[in-house]
Amino acid sequence: MKIKKATKAGKAPSNDAPKKRRVVLIDDHPLVRQGLAQLINLRPGLAVVGEADTAAHGLDVVRKENPDLVIMDMSLPQSDGLELLKQIKSEFPRLPMLVISMHDERLYAERVLRAGARGYLMKKEPSEKVFQAIDNVLRGEIFVSDRVKQDMLEYSATGRRPFQEGGSPLDHLSDRELQVFQLLGNGIPTREIAKQLHLSVKTIECYRENLKVKMNLRSGAELVQRAIQWSKSQPAASA
Repeated sequence: MKIKKATKAGKAPSNDAPKKRRVVLIDDHPLVRQGLAQLINLRPGLAVVGEADTAAHGLDVVRKENPDLVIMDMSLPQSDGLELLKQIKSEFPRLPMLVISMHDERLYAERVLRAGARGYLMKKEPSEKVFQAIDNVLRGEIFVSDRVKQDMLEYSATGRRPFQEGGSPLDHLSDRELQVFQLLGNGIPTREIAKQLHLSVKTIECYRENLKVKMNLRSGAELVQRAIQWSKSQPAASA
C-alpha cells in the first residue's frame, strides 16, 4: 500500500489573497495622473486600471473597467466636473468617487458631495492625506478637510455658514449658475453656452439675470467682466 506524503503547511497555493481595489483616474494633466498612478500602484491592495484626460473619455473608461473607485479633478477640457460626477452617479450609483482638485474646497466640497462624490481633497495636501481619503471613501465614509467639516457642522446646527459674512457671492450660486458663470469667464457667448449645456438661449439668459441679481451687478457687461476676472484667478484646465 502506497502512503501519500503529507503536504507541508503553507506550501499549497492560497486563493485567499486580498483582491486589489481597482482605480480609475480622470485628470487632464498627464503629470498629475502619472504621479497619482505611481503612488497608488505602490500601495498594497490598490491598482490603477484606467486613466482619462476628458470627461467623455473618463466616462467610457469607467463603463469599460467598472472600477471600485474613481479619482477625478474638477477642471476638465470642454466639460464640467460636477456634471461628470452626476452622470457617473446616475449610471453607477454605488461607485465611490473622490475629487482631488486645486479649486477652493469651501466653494466646491459640498457641491461635489451633493453631486455624488464621497470626498473632496485639495491637490496641495500631502500623499498621506490622499491615502487617508482613499481609505475613508472605500469604507463608505465621507472625507473632507477639518475646515469644511466644521463649516458643515456649523450650518447644520445654526443654518448659517461661518464664511457668509464677507464671503464670496459665488457661495450662493446653484451648480448650474456657477457653471454658466465659469463659461462666461472663459469668454463663451450665450448662444454657445446654450449649445454646450443643451439648453435654450432663453434659459441661459434667465441664468444670466439670476447671476446679476445674486452678485449685485447692474449689467451683462459687468457680469462678463466679473466672470473673466474670477476665471483668471482659477486653476485652468489644459487645452
